Amino acid sequence: MLAVATGFTITTAHVLVLLAVGVAAGIFNGVAGGGTLLTFPTLLALGIPALDANITSSVGVLPSNFGGVAGFRREIGELRRHVVDLILPTVVGVTAGSLLLITTPSSSFRMIVPWLVLLATIAFAVQPLVTRRMAHVSHDHPTRRAFLLIGSMLVSLYAGYFGAGQGVMLLAVFGLALNVSLAHLHGLRSAVSILNNAIAASIFVLFGHHVVWAAAGLLAISTLVGGYLGATAARTLPAPVLRAIVVAVGATTWIVLLVRG
Repeated sequence: MLAVATGFTITTAHVLVLLAVGVAAGIFNGVAGGGTLLTFPTLLALGIPALDANITSSVGVLPSNFGGVAGFRREIGELRRHVVDLILPTVVGVTAGSLLLITTPSSSFRMIVPWLVLLATIAFAVQPLVTRRMAHVSHDHPTRRAFLLIGSMLVSLYAGYFGAGQGVMLLAVFGLALNVSLAHLHGLRSAVSILNNAIAASIFVLFGHHVVWAAAGLLAISTLVGGYLGATAARTLPAPVLRAIVVAVGATTWIVLLVRG
């Protein structure tokens, strides 16, 4: 057993659970996003407090994004102009969200967590419908461009404050703002997610008393493997099935957090 600073003790069973969940979360992040909807409730179930679990999850899932970037490098290259445009709003949003998290009383965080999970789950569930309805509008339209920049900044703020579901929310924003293929949306989502998670993780590390490092390290190793597997399989796995699983996990997480209060 390994004791950590928060009073949480990692057992052999915990190690196995975190490695397995990390691989699954990495696969989800590589394919469609939503991996933190697995890691966050798992850390809660293992007895880690909500604030520490959120920050530990954000640090732990960071490596999963590298697999996504590698898997969609061609699509990211074709959207390099949008990637550059999104750097500033992403940095501003995630920095503000991360600082808000570490300065917000934990009691307030516990109250808002269930509703953030629900918001992310709903956004993930309805994204295909919204994308289809907006497909006829050119991505060069001024309204779409404004929505892309502002929407990305708001999602990045959310990502800094609460990482669970940021990938699905980014897909929803990009699907509305850009008339491109699903593979391109995933590529752009991977690029922005890795920037969000890297900045948030750096800020959280600076305030390292919130990070359960043993758990974060296990997740980092396993999500890296899962992210690679997910990105490799992204063009062949049945996305509707994965979407249904993530929505089910998100809904279950919302109910559990709501009941626990």
